[in-house]
Amino acid sequence: MNYVVYIYQYLIFFYALSVTIIYFLLAFFSFFQISKYKINYTRHEDDDIIRNKQIVPGISVVAPAFNEEVIVIDNVKSLLNLDYPNFEVVIVNDGSKDRTLELLIENFDLYEAPYPYIEKIRCKPVKRIFKSASAEYSNLIVVDKINGGTKADAMNAGINIARHDYFINTDVDCLLAPDTLSKIILPVLDSNERVIAVGATMRMANGCDIEAGRIRRVRPPKGIIPAFQETEYLRSYLVAKMGWSRFNLIPNVSGGFGLFEKAAVVDAGGFDPLSHAEDMDMTIRIAANVRNSGQKYKIAQIPDSLCWTEGPPNLKVLSRQRTRWGRGLLQIFVVHRRLIFNRRYGRLGMVILPYALIFEFLAPIIELTGVAFLLFLLFTQQINYNTFWLMLFFAYMIGAAFSLVTISYDMAVKKQYKTFREYLKLVVLSAFEAILYHPLIVFFSLRGYWQFLTRKNFKWGAMTRQGFTKNTQVAPTNTIAN
Repeated sequence: MNYVVYIYQYLIFFYALSVTIIYFLLAFFSFFQISKYKINYTRHEDDDIIRNKQIVPGISVVAPAFNEEVIVIDNVKSLLNLDYPNFEVVIVNDGSKDRTLELLIENFDLYEAPYPYIEKIRCKPVKRIFKSASAEYSNLIVVDKINGGTKADAMNAGINIARHDYFINTDVDCLLAPDTLSKIILPVLDSNERVIAVGATMRMANGCDIEAGRIRRVRPPKGIIPAFQETEYLRSYLVAKMGWSRFNLIPNVSGGFGLFEKAAVVDAGGFDPLSHAEDMDMTIRIAANVRNSGQKYKIAQIPDSLCWTEGPPNLKVLSRQRTRWGRGLLQIFVVHRRLIFNRRYGRLGMVILPYALIFEFLAPIIELTGVAFLLFLLFTQQINYNTFWLMLFFAYMIGAAFSLVTISYDMAVKKQYKTFREYLKLVVLSAFEAILYHPLIVFFSLRGYWQFLTRKNFKWGAMTRQGFTKNTQVAPTNTIAN
């Protein structure tokens, strides 16, 4: 028994050491990626894109909507306010049972229009297509379809409608910065390789001052759970993904916001309606498909904050979201198991998926067994308290240090908050993340694994929307599949 304890201790030690080293390296390379980005891309590049309407690629912004009457008008206004010379907005009403479609028709003067609909990728039937009678909204298209049960099915319908070579995959609860499209297309224009997807930083809209679909003042979230998520998101995008982008090893482009090459998505068969992690599944499948064709590809990440989303405001909604993410992560490794450690798929098979398996999927399991092992040592009085508290403090300080690095990177990219006190709020909360927030994420992930293995509760949870503005006329009583 002592031999097993001895071996397990060393395994945990080397696992934790590996995680720490990897994150230090990611932070190091992320710093250089951010510095390089700030040098290469300035306001001049944005201005050149705005001036050269004839040569910039067209972009379709696709946003599904299901029972979104509380926020849909603000969101559509945000999308129509984007500062880009050649884009369209495609809203997919995925069989809403509330007034989502009615509000869209009323607010944007929509009429049912004949439209050449070609089903390139499969989805539930499209019933009607609407365009606006107002010249102000001439680039708005609204698709009314039968509900498909998941965002993936609605995205496929939107892609079938989309006219341009590139499209934005976003959610109807997201608000985009006015310069989003000119920022997100820059890696495509600046690359000698085929860029099949581009991601950017997402953050919480909870707490921001929003008027007519525009963020007038960026503020940290007021609620404690969205505030924890703000730091978590920034760490994921600015440290992890920016670091991985140095080696073209980005594991996924977020389902909340990302640019995709339409041809790559269509060739891969579109988004999978059966997937509970459709963003990572799509990223893997387009990369594998391009790799099968013998072509080189690039998936890019930029540090700019371009998308603000309404994060889960309470534990109940957070539980639904993260449990689904847990189900989705396990589903990814079941569906794509043939790619793992498969040299035919290069970095995807040999680095991206093995890392996600060992350091993302297994992490909650290892943490749970670690807690159980600690309780065992306490019960059997085998703990050296002189080193126990030192190691615990060391692990805690490493986590806090990464949060501080993340916040400093965010300030280096662009100071979104106007006061030092607002940044201090994130710094203070990050000190409690490991104690209050992270254990919940571990629990929800494990519950998602269990649900997948036992085939239970395979429905997308409902997320209650609170709305972006105080003057919303519709009572916030409806939910969305999330």
